Amino acid sequence: MPDKMNDVRSNKTVLGESGAVLDNGLNISGARNVIVRNLTFRGWDDDAINVQGSTNVWLDHNTFDGGYDGALDIKRASDFVTVSWNRVQNHTKSMLLGHDDGHTADRGKLRVTYHHNWFDGSKERHPRVRFGDPVHVFNNYYYGADYGVASTMGAGVLVESNYFENVTRPTAVGYAESGPGDLVQRDNVFVGSGTPESAGDVAAIPYEYTRDAAAGVKASVTAGAGAGRITV
Repeated sequence: MPDKMNDVRSNKTVLGESGAVLDNGLNISGARNVIVRNLTFRGWDDDAINVQGSTNVWLDHNTFDGGYDGALDIKRASDFVTVSWNRVQNHTKSMLLGHDDGHTADRGKLRVTYHHNWFDGSKERHPRVRFGDPVHVFNNYYYGADYGVASTMGAGVLVESNYFENVTRPTAVGYAESGPGDLVQRDNVFVGSGTPESAGDVAAIPYEYTRDAAAGVKASVTAGAGAGRITV
């Protein structure tokens, strides 16, 4: 049987100290104002972090190392989530956004930002997006993936200033049985990688932000992403 996941309630911060490692997951369900930082997840049986029906969530500087199912999945009308400075390694199913093609209640939700994450030999879902628009993916480092970012089921994904190295399909419009979404890619670096796919338009990003130049993303992300890189 899978290990029981730990529920995280609203207005809570889960902060790892002294190399904290979890072998089961965190379930953030129906919650608001949650922060998870500086944890290492290793060998989990279900998801390492499952976010569903939740808003205003920040997932920062965590390491996901070799588990069973999703490393960090966001679904069921979650909204306003930031995924930053995390590292995924020794794993396949990285980050799913929207769990089912038929869950149309996700339309107008799943507005998520992914920045400065290190996908270190993980194979897919960085993220795999359904319905969310806009989804903002910038300044991430991808190494050795089958695919990087997939936009499906009418999603709108902006992919900018990332560094893709040895990624077979850096960006994908449609994936598996899921119909296509929109994807705009710009100012990315591609090293030993395939041709990116793009289509359509994406809703405006609803906040101000500053991007790093893509050429420097590999160095900055590998130096700073993952647990143990911040002082708590």
